Amino acid sequence: MPLLIAMAIFSMFTISVIYSYLNPNERLPIYNPADVNPRLVDKSLFHVRRGHTIADFSLINQNGDTITQEDYKDKIYVADFFFTRCTTICPIMTNNMAKVQNAFLNDDSVKILSHSVTPIIDSIPVLREYANHKGVIDSKWNVTTGNKKHIYELARKSYFAVVDEGDGGVQDFIHTENFILVDKKRRIRGFYDGTNSEQIDKLIADIKVLQKEYQKK
Repeated sequence: MPLLIAMAIFSMFTISVIYSYLNPNERLPIYNPADVNPRLVDKSLFHVRRGHTIADFSLINQNGDTITQEDYKDKIYVADFFFTRCTTICPIMTNNMAKVQNAFLNDDSVKILSHSVTPIIDSIPVLREYANHKGVIDSKWNVTTGNKKHIYELARKSYFAVVDEGDGGVQDFIHTENFILVDKKRRIRGFYDGTNSEQIDKLIADIKVLQKEYQKK
């Protein structure tokens, strides 16, 4: 009898090892400037290989509230860059971001942060109307405006969202389809094409992977 018990325990252990080998724990990469396409990275950050986080920010949302990193503390969030008058990629992006919103509708750990790239035009009333039209839920999704140089520096030096260079001046204009996944420690964990439905499915799946990562800690 002891031999049978020992054999049973050994079999269970073997099955567990094989299962773990065939189903390794998924873990999303952590992106630093050196890991990203150099065309997306500001030259001043080429040398950074570890420790990159999203910089502090101060923005104004669709309700006229000031939004900072404190509003995203201990949250997983998806960031993007848009403008309300865009008639090309932005409507597709916003509809796809709404899918992300709806996928985590009852999950307080996941939020969205959209930055206007034409902040002078996209005033608070304009953003409020846009948010109403697009089904933005205020508790989940901040649609923001603010200082142009600040927003453009975030796009280029924090999120690595755009290829072109610039200083956020009057003639500077960025237009990007990228969605960026940020974890609870303000680290970049993924880049996605916001106009591609398959990429949106992957983003939703990756958020769930990231949530499991935190559940294991």
